[in-house]
Amino acid sequence: MWWARLKALIIKELLAVLRDPRGRMVLIGPPIVQLFVFSYAATLEVKNVDIVVFNQDAGRWGAELINRIDGAPTFRSITRVDNPEALREAIDLQQAIAAVSIGPTFSRDLATGARADLQIILDGRRSNSAQIVAGYLNQIVAGLGAEPASGTRAGPVAIEVVPRNWFNPNLIFQWFMVPNLVAAIALLIGLVVTALSIARERELGTFDQLMVSPLRTHEILIGKLIPPVLIGTFHLTVYVLAAALVFGVPLRGSLFLLYGSAVFYLLAVVGVGLFISAMSATQQQAILGAFLFMVPAMLLSGFATPIENMPGWLQPITLANPLRYFLAVVRGVFLKAIPAEEVLNNTWPLAVIALITLSAASWLFRRRLE
Repeated sequence: MWWARLKALIIKELLAVLRDPRGRMVLIGPPIVQLFVFSYAATLEVKNVDIVVFNQDAGRWGAELINRIDGAPTFRSITRVDNPEALREAIDLQQAIAAVSIGPTFSRDLATGARADLQIILDGRRSNSAQIVAGYLNQIVAGLGAEPASGTRAGPVAIEVVPRNWFNPNLIFQWFMVPNLVAAIALLIGLVVTALSIARERELGTFDQLMVSPLRTHEILIGKLIPPVLIGTFHLTVYVLAAALVFGVPLRGSLFLLYGSAVFYLLAVVGVGLFISAMSATQQQAILGAFLFMVPAMLLSGFATPIENMPGWLQPITLANPLRYFLAVVRGVFLKAIPAEEVLNNTWPLAVIALITLSAASWLFRRRLE
């Protein structure tokens, strides 16, 4: 009998979301758009870079350095200037992110093994991109400095370092971004759908009708919990298929382990959403509460910056963030084929967070009924 009541509530919750045109739009449109926009636009790679060069060297190696920069796929254009003022102006007006000043003795110094006169000027207003561009330029300069001048250059023999990247050998950015989005967008959908659940009932005036129904309090909570989990699992499946079939991200691990961990992740997210919904009197408050949680959760998850780089006092706070653990699972399953033990190590904290958040949501829900 209890199952029939619960089933009716679950169907009612699903219909309430799917019959509303705005609800359907929120569930279908934005997540798909976000998946593709973030996968292509939210990139830490630096391409199509404009460079300014002030070459005072009349020798071979100054021209060779310019040709190598020009031939690198990262750089879009090279503007040659003939005085330091023009170089400074190009940086000031943001016409270029970096400038290379080649000294008049550059070729001679390279030929004799002396320290070459070369300066790289960066636009500090775009610090992250500028540092990446500096790394590209340093790599080109190091390659040039390691080559002998027709076999006659004096100086030490250069040691060539050949890097090898495991799990993403070609450093394809989508392989890093798309698994992150699988977890992040599932957080967004699960949180928003759940946060609106009880608040929508209050705003539409159907909450009191729900209270006088034969459903018990825990059955109402379970009925509010299961539909977002089902919707989140559906979205997760769509993202996994898109990652493998559209973006070509290798799926090296076990789907069984991924979905097993995803259940506890979604329960933890839904617990937070129910807590926010129980506190909110209107849907607007619920939306604001969801985003108030989601933005710090994204920043403290290791999505864009490693947790190890955060201040020491901030790192313990990330232990309460469910996105932190599921990101590790998604990345590992896609790129690394992590073993079941490592998945379990990142799943049991999700179970603890789910237990705490669902218990808190249940307590607050009961208290609001008194």
